[in-house]
Amino acid sequence: MADMNYRAVYTQWLHDFANDDALVAELSALTDEKQIEDRFYTELAFGTAGMRGVLGYGTNRMNVYVVRRATRGLAAYIHTFPGGAERGVAIAYDRRHMSAGVGRETPEYRQRGVVIAYDSRRMSPEFAKASALVLCHEGIHVYLFDELRPVPILSYAVRHLHAIAGIVITASHNPPQYNGYKAYWEDGAQLSPEAAEAVTGYIRPLPYAGAPVMAEDEAKQKGLLQIIGAKEVDDDYIAMIRSLSVCPELLQAEGKNLRIVYTPLHGSGNLPVRRMLREVGITHVNVVAEQEAPDGDFPTVTAPNPEDPAAFKYAIPLAEQVGATVVFGTDPDCDRMGVAVRDGQGTFHTLTGNQIGCLLLYHVLSQRQAHGTLPRNGAICKSIVSTEMARAIADSFDIACIDTLTGFKFIGEKIQQFEETGAHTFLFGFEESYGFLSGTQVRDKDGVNASLLLCEAACVCMQEGITLYDRLQQLYARYGAYSDRVTSRTLPGKDGVSRMRAIMRGLRENPPQAFGNIRVTAVRDYLMGVRTQEGKTGKIDLPASDVLYFELEGGSWLCVRPSGTEPKIKLYVSARAETLALSDAMAEALCACAAEKLN
Repeated sequence: MADMNYRAVYTQWLHDFANDDALVAELSALTDEKQIEDRFYTELAFGTAGMRGVLGYGTNRMNVYVVRRATRGLAAYIHTFPGGAERGVAIAYDRRHMSAGVGRETPEYRQRGVVIAYDSRRMSPEFAKASALVLCHEGIHVYLFDELRPVPILSYAVRHLHAIAGIVITASHNPPQYNGYKAYWEDGAQLSPEAAEAVTGYIRPLPYAGAPVMAEDEAKQKGLLQIIGAKEVDDDYIAMIRSLSVCPELLQAEGKNLRIVYTPLHGSGNLPVRRMLREVGITHVNVVAEQEAPDGDFPTVTAPNPEDPAAFKYAIPLAEQVGATVVFGTDPDCDRMGVAVRDGQGTFHTLTGNQIGCLLLYHVLSQRQAHGTLPRNGAICKSIVSTEMARAIADSFDIACIDTLTGFKFIGEKIQQFEETGAHTFLFGFEESYGFLSGTQVRDKDGVNASLLLCEAACVCMQEGITLYDRLQQLYARYGAYSDRVTSRTLPGKDGVSRMRAIMRGLRENPPQAFGNIRVTAVRDYLMGVRTQEGKTGKIDLPASDVLYFELEGGSWLCVRPSGTEPKIKLYVSARAETLALSDAMAEALCACAAEKLN
């Protein structure tokens, strides 16, 4: 949105919320004009990934008034659908227009609602309840989880309860000063760009003050607020996850011999991950005690991000102590999984999201082939910034590999399309950002699902007398050595937004002909929807997105895009060579060269 008169808005908030002592104290204490500007120059954007921002008062912060306003906008959107209010919303703490086969007029149609969940972050329970009571005031039935739940359980619950929408209060893997708001539609996926734009249109004219809410007791008395838990959702979800095992007999036979270390990083994965492992036969599960309890301050890490090797500073020493061969962790909303594996010499290596994705992909396809369950019309999905090694693996099993834009909602959209058309059977999807999925009942990244596949793959390797690290080297030898890197430049505030726009504009107007000594062979501009090679252009059949993708000679590539959830411009690099040493060196050189162009 356009920049606002931040001073006028600041003054208006002090007037409108004069009875909120905490707000008045926090805003009155601001003496730096830049701080005031940053809080009020714009509104926290509601996009396809919902909202995410630093906790605090202001239009550009996460607080109860921003949450209530966003929920009123979502409620207005729900009311545009027949029976939407009665269908309800599912809410959990830490999309898309109605699709064929989901949410049709049935006898129970008018009993559906909205599901709400939340994770362990600061203010997550409060934001979840605020959302619920706004929806109840709007006459919309709400299913509110009794305690924190991960994203995948929320996604599953929306479909399981036949709700029209879902909300998760979470900021995923961001630092502790952040929180966020993710919105889901009836298919269990996050809102499509079109739906998010429609919701934004309802939000934009709404004031921040005076958002009506229903009293909690009244909402329960009227049957609008229903508290849910294990009986309504969790038991069925765990049973569904167990059904995704591709070699359950082997897991039962070898699971008792596998030693693992798991860290939930103070988040919502602790209970469902451990329950799943216990039920499938993994008995030697060592949980990092320092990171077990939910804690929104995340005291043991700078950020609760399993992508960061620092997240395993307690886990790897524990693994060495107990003789574990596999270490993994999930982020606070348990939609991402990071992994460290031991090599033959006993050294632990943290894996990238691409490496994990390829290991799990190979496991799913090879085991399904071995068991005769690999469908002839199978397909895998990956984001455009994820490794092309996945395509090489899929090709070797005669399985289609389909690219999507960044954001797991687009993989969820493909799953829905496959079900409607019968064109493909979905087998696996992943993003380089440590998100993985092998089932269809969840339409977002699933750290519980990924944990199952990881332990299965480790058991298969153990039976063969090798490690997961050895398996990765086998894949490099078979498919080529791919080295992938992701870096970013943080550009916060109003000036940062302008700088990111300028960088992308400069790259479009004067696209590089080479990065170092590696020639650019083609340029994909996903915003314009065109691929240009040797002066000829072709259409890209994907929705518009502010992404530039440079194809390089030899099968390497480089991609630049502004983050949709953080004040960052992100750089993705993939180098392919005959050996890992060569591809690693090439990737580092490409990163250094590209970073200069982003300054």
